[in-house]
Amino acid sequence: MAKKCVHKGCGKTYEDDEHEEGECVYHPGPPVFHEGQKGWKCCKPRVLTFDEFLAIEPCTRGKHSDVDDTPAPEPAHTSPHVDVPNGTHVQLGSLQESLPAPAPRLPTAQAAPQPTASAAPPESDHDDPDVALKEGMTCRRKGCSATYNGGDDRQGERCVHHPGAPIFHEGSKGWSCCKRRVLEFDQFMNIEGCTTKDRHLFVGSGKKKEGEEKLETVRHDFYQTATCVVASLYLKKIDKSTAKVDFQSTHVKLDLPTADNKRYQTEFPLFSTIKPEESKFRILGTKLEMTLTKADSASWPVLRSDDKPTGEMIQVGRAGRA
Repeated sequence: MAKKCVHKGCGKTYEDDEHEEGECVYHPGPPVFHEGQKGWKCCKPRVLTFDEFLAIEPCTRGKHSDVDDTPAPEPAHTSPHVDVPNGTHVQLGSLQESLPAPAPRLPTAQAAPQPTASAAPPESDHDDPDVALKEGMTCRRKGCSATYNGGDDRQGERCVHHPGAPIFHEGSKGWSCCKRRVLEFDQFMNIEGCTTKDRHLFVGSGKKKEGEEKLETVRHDFYQTATCVVASLYLKKIDKSTAKVDFQSTHVKLDLPTADNKRYQTEFPLFSTIKPEESKFRILGTKLEMTLTKADSASWPVLRSDDKPTGEMIQVGRAGRA
């Protein structure tokens, strides 16, 4: 019987007879929201926007499960105390009540309101018919997790989503487009969308944006084993729906547009030959990660064929976590 994994960051469907180690990649810790920063207690990345938070790479591999074993967030201390010289404890609230009231402040001149920057134009509400849809694409609208299953018949689609932005304020969580507010992150993720459209949005306009910035190079690094090279190209907010990665024996053809109007398009030359059919990639929130299967077991001193060898010892094996 098919079940859906409830681990944070996974959410895949699995069969009982496929319940094996190594299939599930997830966050075992609860989410952490503090002073505008967002992340997971089980790993270090902290980001500012909700989209970046959802794109944080899961940090743990294990088994799928239909039982959520994520620990609850630590309760806040509501009644702190202070020590006084005689060794007794005094409630902070009662100590504050015993202090004299603060002197009233003179009114100050209010600063003139600053003009706000104009908002970016909204994304197209329809998929570009000239852009081919790929099976497995996820709807781009917030709150809708529908995936494209292939085929040309899209009649009967129903996209229930949130057109607004997420709001986190003093412990409550919700969406700007509707009134419901909850306390727990799981409850927030399950708030049903408040707007319905008759089509999902898998690629949007699909057109190149005006004034797009073309990147000539991006920072990269790698580590290797006897059989493969794991390379990271650091580029934030890569558009998964339109990105193209084509493995060739001596190079990789890349076309990586981003959500912030940048594009890295090049033929990435490799130090040695690879097996294209066995190589793979995945797009994360801050980088493209490629696993390149070596055509032989020789060590690579550099990643690109046009990189100058530094003479440094290149790590062979799994990279350790910081």
